[in-house]
Amino acid sequence: MQTSRRAEYAEATRQAIIAASRELFVAKGYVKTTVNEIAKSARVAPATVYAVGGGKQDLLKTVIRGSAEECAISPAMTAIVEATDPDEVLRRTVRATRESFAGWADLMRVVADTAPHEPAAAESLSLVQASQRASLTSAARRLESLGVLRMSVPEATDVLFYYLGNASYFTLTGDNGWSLDSAERWLLESVRRALLR
Repeated sequence: MQTSRRAEYAEATRQAIIAASRELFVAKGYVKTTVNEIAKSARVAPATVYAVGGGKQDLLKTVIRGSAEECAISPAMTAIVEATDPDEVLRRTVRATRESFAGWADLMRVVADTAPHEPAAAESLSLVQASQRASLTSAARRLESLGVLRMSVPEATDVLFYYLGNASYFTLTGDNGWSLDSAERWLLESVRRALLR
């Protein structure tokens, strides 16, 4: 019983540190966030942040890894690889990327902006992109199995990543001021034209 309580407390502390890190990275940016601020927000000592989270660089990777794992095991991905209609595969794929972007855009913007100057952010960005590509490869393979792809799976994955990666959503919704609904509609039509015979 005692061990169980300790484990529960340790996990609660870890989650508080991760949540505080994400909130501060988004609010202040990665570079301007300090371990002392993370500790204060999580209501722990700075030494605890290092002991549990491994410091700021490791915390950024932990937050991003959580996002990548969440996307990889989402019910949407299961539905995509089991769909029997090519258009449903594309609709579900575009919707899954839209929902992922909507949930993580604030943090992804921080990571993308910081990556050119900070190795931890660059590593985190690579992790996100690898996770996105893995999911998009699954969708491309499903389309190939349905006999509708006009190109190879690696090429289709590249095309899907071009249209459905975070950079496209940032351009459409941030730079161009589109709503997510408008972006989703346009992206679906674009990938349909690009990929299907």
